[in-house]
Amino acid sequence: MLFTGHADLNIDAKSRLAIPAKIRAQWSEERDGQAWVLVPWPGGVIRVYTERAFQDLAESRGATLTPESDEAELEAALFGSAERVEPDSAGRITLPKQHLQLTGLSGEVVLVGARNRFEIRDRARWLAEEQERFNSLPALVSRVERQKRDR
Repeated sequence: MLFTGHADLNIDAKSRLAIPAKIRAQWSEERDGQAWVLVPWPGGVIRVYTERAFQDLAESRGATLTPESDEAELEAALFGSAERVEPDSAGRITLPKQHLQLTGLSGEVVLVGARNRFEIRDRARWLAEEQERFNSLPALVSRVERQKRDR
């Protein structure tokens, strides 16, 4: 599933977030799974993957019984904080309290499409950084392309 665009939303008093109808309309339980997987990320972000996409990405990394210490720590931090959440009948998901505490998110947020996931971000911060983000696109593309070449 390809996630593009953005939508302004609110986290309600019960820590629920309504997934927009345009995203729910694209959802296929057969292709995407029954749930979402949420991963808190530094910088005030919650990354949201379809259940199937998260599983596919997790399985794409080679698994071993004896990972190097950095990889073992990364796996514990990443998978230990990831939470699977099922939408309710109204298409809302309940955001884990720990994720909200770690990211500082509450109230007004923006749901941002990010290719294979969407991200929940603070709306005021997203809007305040919009022009800077737009202006930095050429330099960001150059850095990403250079990193790809260096691998």
